[in-house]
Amino acid sequence: MCLVLFNYISFCLFRTELYSYTEEPEFSLNRDYFEEDFKNHVKGRRWMELSMEEQRAYVMRLLDALEVTDRDKRLKVARAILYLAQGVFDECDTETDVLYWSRHNVFLLYDMGIFTALLELLSMEIDNNQACSSAVRKPAISLADSTELRVLLSIMYLMVETIRVEMEGDSPERKAAREAFKAELGSPLYNGEPFALLLFTMVTKFCSMNAPHFPMKKVLLLLWKTILFTLGGFEELQEMKVRMREQLNLPPLPEDSIKVVRNMRAASPPASAMELIEQQQQQKRGRRSRRPLVKQDSLDTYNERDPFKNDDVRDEEDDPEDMDSGIEGEVDPLDRDVIIQPPPPPPPLRPPTERLSFPKGLPWAPKVREKDIEHFLETSRNKFIGFTLGNDTDTLVGLPRPIHESVKTLKQHKYVSIAEVQIKREEELQQCPMTMGEEEVEEIPAEILYLGMLPSLSQYVIALLKLLLAAAPTSKAKTDSINILADVLPEEMPITVLQSMKLGIDVNRHKEIIVKAIAALLLLLLKHFKLNHIYQFEYVAQHLVFANCIPLILKFFNQNIMSYISARNSICALDFPHCVVHEMPELTAESLSPSFVNCTRSCSMSSVWQPS
Repeated sequence: MCLVLFNYISFCLFRTELYSYTEEPEFSLNRDYFEEDFKNHVKGRRWMELSMEEQRAYVMRLLDALEVTDRDKRLKVARAILYLAQGVFDECDTETDVLYWSRHNVFLLYDMGIFTALLELLSMEIDNNQACSSAVRKPAISLADSTELRVLLSIMYLMVETIRVEMEGDSPERKAAREAFKAELGSPLYNGEPFALLLFTMVTKFCSMNAPHFPMKKVLLLLWKTILFTLGGFEELQEMKVRMREQLNLPPLPEDSIKVVRNMRAASPPASAMELIEQQQQQKRGRRSRRPLVKQDSLDTYNERDPFKNDDVRDEEDDPEDMDSGIEGEVDPLDRDVIIQPPPPPPPLRPPTERLSFPKGLPWAPKVREKDIEHFLETSRNKFIGFTLGNDTDTLVGLPRPIHESVKTLKQHKYVSIAEVQIKREEELQQCPMTMGEEEVEEIPAEILYLGMLPSLSQYVIALLKLLLAAAPTSKAKTDSINILADVLPEEMPITVLQSMKLGIDVNRHKEIIVKAIAALLLLLLKHFKLNHIYQFEYVAQHLVFANCIPLILKFFNQNIMSYISARNSICALDFPHCVVHEMPELTAESLSPSFVNCTRSCSMSSVWQPS
């Protein structure tokens, strides 16, 4: 039940990110086009009242209508399909019903071959030179310039994200459809290359200013979800790592690093200069009864002080200088007004077994490489014997007993990574190319994607970092910079204070989603390429370093981090599907103040779990 609840929450949030607040009027437009066509062919009935065969027949009719040459008619049909993928919300009473019918319709659309037809239309729109040249000549690009692309990308995103998320109780047919769709997206079935490469091409074309009307937020979200679906997330990555270590006859992993990091407490930002000065002044005044507030580190939970020591011992450890300063009985002038209270009684003794619940040291198991042991023995032999034995890590003759214990401890934590095995394999192939022969490479999705990205890898990396720079909160407006707001700015600019505040929130939200999608995309690529082959990871990381990725990341920290991470640029009442199910409240300038905007999603998610 908890898994279903989590999946539904995540599914609803990801749908919310797809649409900007300026796209809100298009929801009713999609509904009107669907109802206009639906009533002409199915009279007196609703979509939910049709049988499965009748629904399939109507979707087949929409699929045939997508092949018409009239651009306007084709757009109307695409909007009707988008309305189906959105969950026929006009016939639903709760958000739960919207999500249920959206999932039902998406699997139906995929089964009828809608995704392949949408892919052909998307390729046509990408190659539409007339639209590209018209957008280049325009002084200002708005939401209307990318209508066709936004509709197509929205349908494809809903199909990828809906089929990707596995729900408890899915039928065997849906599970088979999920695996087939996953293999279809990861294999080179679309013009000899994976679907992700087509989206990468859109990104590079947009950043080269040849197609400034491309809706980059939707493209990046679809690209991220496609990579996540075909390659897998962190859980799938961990399973692949375990299987690969078994194939290489390596010992199992001591722990899952992702789970360890998730259980760690987040680190606070570094203390400011004023906070440090204040702490020093409090320490000099010797106010033991009032402990200074110090910044917490992510390892504090694993390095807590022994809770069984009394406060006197703590004070002696923390303030050693106070024990030696002044004569006994003399009070510091700064502390004359401070009443010195007697120390509290020590806590009662507890069994020593309870101390095991307070682990010390690092939260993860230490790992020692073979080279670390060799370097330690080489240093020890030079110090105690005067010569070395090369790579011999077993001979300990002539070394003192503590060195024996150190080597034993190091070998207990010896760790051989997959990357070391891959590097050793590459060295053997270079030394003996004739006898070793060619290496057989398994055609997994990560390998197929890397081979497709390799010829233009530098262009893809630079394009992603350009978008990341444009979405940075501290970026300055430049005339030659790319415009990432093409799919969020309306045709008519706001004229009232309310419209300006709403658009400002939408723009900040738009940038945050772009940053999130790019960061997740780069992290997935680096992790999967590192597992596939260490040299692929190093090549991608090299391009990131050459493209100034590190200074760009530091640019995000050149601001007030606390205000940046605590700001919530969202309006709960305008989030999908809340805005299409419930009555829209009247928005005012006061309601869009930070106290209203920084609300939690509980107001919009409370009705999701109400039974229909």
